[in-house]
Order: sequence, then C-alpha cells, then structure tokens
Amino acid sequence: MMGLSTTHQGGALVMKFKQSEAQNQRIERITTSHLIVGIDMAKETHVAQVTNYRGIVLTNRHVSFSNSIEGFEKLHRWMEDLQQKHRMSKVIIGMEPTGHYWWNLANWLTHKGLQVVLVNPATTKRNKENRDNCQSKSDPKDALVIADVVSRGFYYEHTKQTHVFQRLRTLMSDREFWVTNSVRLQNRIIQWLDIRFPEFSLVFKDWTCKRSMATLKELPTPQDLAGRSTPEIVSMWRKHMQRAGSTTGIQKAAELLAQARRSVGDVTALTEAKQDFVRLITEFERIMDMLADIEKHLDPHGRSAPFH
Repeated sequence: MMGLSTTHQGGALVMKFKQSEAQNQRIERITTSHLIVGIDMAKETHVAQVTNYRGIVLTNRHVSFSNSIEGFEKLHRWMEDLQQKHRMSKVIIGMEPTGHYWWNLANWLTHKGLQVVLVNPATTKRNKENRDNCQSKSDPKDALVIADVVSRGFYYEHTKQTHVFQRLRTLMSDREFWVTNSVRLQNRIIQWLDIRFPEFSLVFKDWTCKRSMATLKELPTPQDLAGRSTPEIVSMWRKHMQRAGSTTGIQKAAELLAQARRSVGDVTALTEAKQDFVRLITEFERIMDMLADIEKHLDPHGRSAPFH
C-alpha cells in the first residue's frame, strides 16, 4: 500500500512540475513589449482593460464596445492607440470562453493576426480578491482580473479552427440540439401511451419499429382498433412497410387487437388527446429525418458528406 501511495504522490508531483513548467513558459513569452488586454464578455456590450507584463494598469479608462463589427473595430483602434502611446509592439488578448458570446470576437481578432488566449473562469473567480479584497461583480474589474491572470501565465491559446473542423463542430452542435429534442418528444409519446394505451408496450417492445409507427399514425388508441380484424390491421401495415403479412405480422396484429380489447387506457378528452398525439408523432418523424440527414453529412465516406 505504501508503495502505491508513494507512486501516486510521485506521479502527482511530476504532473504539478510539468504544469508549473508550462506556466513559466507562458509567462516568459510575455515581454515588456506586450500590451495585455483582458475582455469581460456579455451579450451586447463587452468591456476591456489593459495592463503591462507586470500586471500594472496602463489606463484608468476602460473601453466598452458593442458586440458588432463597429464595436470590434472600436476595440482594435483603442488597442492600437495604447500600443503607440506606451511603445508596445505586441498585444495579447485574454477572455473567458463562457457561453458563446466570445466566439465571434475571438475569431475576428485572430483573423486580424492578433494573439487571443483563453482563461479558465474558475481561475478568474479565485483571483477577484487579489486587487481589492472583494468578490463583487464589475465588468471593468473582471476585465482587469482577466488581464492580470494572463500576465501570470494562467491561459491557453485560442487557435482559429480549420474550415473542416468548424463544419464538423457546427454539425455536432446541431446534432446534440436535435437529439435532446428527440428524447423530449419520445418521453412525451411514451407518457401518452402509458395513459391512453398502456398495453401497447406488451405488443411492441420498441415503439419506434415500423409496425408500431404505422399503428400509431393510423390507429393509436384501443377505440380505433375496436371492431377491426387481423387482416384489416395487416392491410393497414402494408401501406407503410413490406412483408406486413408474414407469420410474425399476423401474430402481432392478433396480439394488438387482443390487448386493445382488454385495455384500461383513459378515454377522457380522447379527441383532443389524439390531436396532440398526431402533432407529437409528426414532429418526432421530422426530427428523426433531420438527424438522419445530419448523420449522413457527418459520415466522411458518404457521397453527400461535406468532407468528401
């Protein structure tokens, strides 16, 4: 046990040394020629403040600028004026990668050939008390803290991603959004079935299979199935799938009718409930079609893939 503990401690020390070494290297990259800019990001208006390599504030007047091309250019002019005033040939710009508000500005600045770095919001929070022993929220103060954190090497580089990677990132973000919506809709559909036709899952373990989906679109309630025959059910399935009349299909149709006859599902406001269900199924199918299209574009070997 002691040997394992010693090994673990040794590994932790090596990792800590490597982290400290990397931080020192980042500090060494910042010279007396660097203007260090900290930016506090918001939805509409950002705030920037500057220090030198020692963390000394270079101007008592911060700059506020809008999240627009005019605002970005205002920031650029402000930085150039300060560089000229303090005779600094280089600039390093730090910001927190929180939310999505930072993304366009970071890419715009990078496109201008400027060095953009990112700081961990947790690091910023821990360092708020360093200057005035107060953790209160203030955009200019936060911008100054970010600049100070950068000057001490607590940052990592932001690099403009390749065109292919950006397309992949966008597709993955799009996919995540629609998967979340798909799960939400599936839960609503399952809830609806649990109330209106709780025996349905005894027939179809997977309610998204072809026979199940055909049934849910055509005859979703026990009342819709009442008085139907097995051949009628099979005939209805044939409109949506092949081999509907196989031995399995005939057996499933019989089971479905049997469960419908003994159903204890709620029949209150059934007309309105069915209208709601039609909307749920329609939206679910629409989302599944979109996800299938996204998956096709994510496949680098697909004929329609954007990376082919």
